[in-house]
Amino acid sequence: MTLKGFLQVFGIIAVVMTLIPLIAADFWWIRIFDYLHIQLTLLTLAALAAYFIRFDMKRAEDYIFMIVLLACFLFQVVKIYPYFPHKNYEVGEVSEENFSNKFSLYTANVLQENENPDLVIADIKIQNPDVLFFTETNTRWKDDLAEIAASYPYKLEVPLENTYGMLFYSRLELKDPQIRYLVDDSIPSVHSVLKLRSGKEIMFHGIHPTPPMPQHNPSSTDRDTEMMKIAFMVRDAEIPVVVAGDFNDVAWSSTTALFQNVAGLLNTRIGRGFYNTFDANSSIMRWSLDHVFVTEEFRVANFKLGSKIDSDHFPLYIELNLEPEKASEQKPEPATEDQIKRAREQIEKQEKKAREDAQEKE
Repeated sequence: MTLKGFLQVFGIIAVVMTLIPLIAADFWWIRIFDYLHIQLTLLTLAALAAYFIRFDMKRAEDYIFMIVLLACFLFQVVKIYPYFPHKNYEVGEVSEENFSNKFSLYTANVLQENENPDLVIADIKIQNPDVLFFTETNTRWKDDLAEIAASYPYKLEVPLENTYGMLFYSRLELKDPQIRYLVDDSIPSVHSVLKLRSGKEIMFHGIHPTPPMPQHNPSSTDRDTEMMKIAFMVRDAEIPVVVAGDFNDVAWSSTTALFQNVAGLLNTRIGRGFYNTFDANSSIMRWSLDHVFVTEEFRVANFKLGSKIDSDHFPLYIELNLEPEKASEQKPEPATEDQIKRAREQIEKQEKKAREDAQEKE
């Protein structure tokens, strides 16, 4: 195959890969293409440049090919542009740091099979966060992190051997802490009111929904449903809210966008950079799967990745300041009726599937 033919075939593949995520279906082989926008954007740009530099534009087919590929590239850029470090933040920077209203959060998927907890412990000692939220933690991890846990008087622990265990430690008082199973009785989530040093209260939701994977969960239904249920919890909240964890989804996917819109949340990553957390073992195939979403009362004082901890995820560290008096400056647009309807339909779809599965087992 000639170089020109190769580039044309690649161009067709790039267009198809760009359009596939627009299909409203939750099959894993469709949803997986949500992840690839960064890599696909760079490859499409390379193909455009190579085609333009290497070949003369003499035929109508060449112009059509270039226009289609350029449209594909622009679509991809628009999709991921909000996550460039352009400083047009969705969650503004802290204006006046108030120690009593400020707290730090460290969230990390430690990788259950990771047998090097010393790296996690060392990174926590460097960051010295107020709140810790770990996913993929079993009993061994709970024991390994006992040294760190000892300096956090409030805790919520649900170690599991299925890679969905959670450990939640806090120096801030927890009020009504709960472990809930929103979609599956083996997939927990953490929920608690946090009392800041000022005495003001905020709500924390920690999640780690299942990813769409052919060998375990061939659709994204469970993941999407858990996110929608959290979205409605946030809508009903009467105090500021933080939602954090390993979402197993990228920020620019239709599911995460719907979750954010219905919940009325802001993405702390927008305007600051990609801060890709997964895969920590690859320099090329990386995506932002770990997130911190907040309501409009918060401002960001610091946002960064933690050190490499021998997990397939990088930890995420953020410092937030509660500034409710400035909330109106970054209040998100309210969800539309159609968005709320789609979120409810997603929940109903999963609940119907769960009932059918239960009947089959009887």
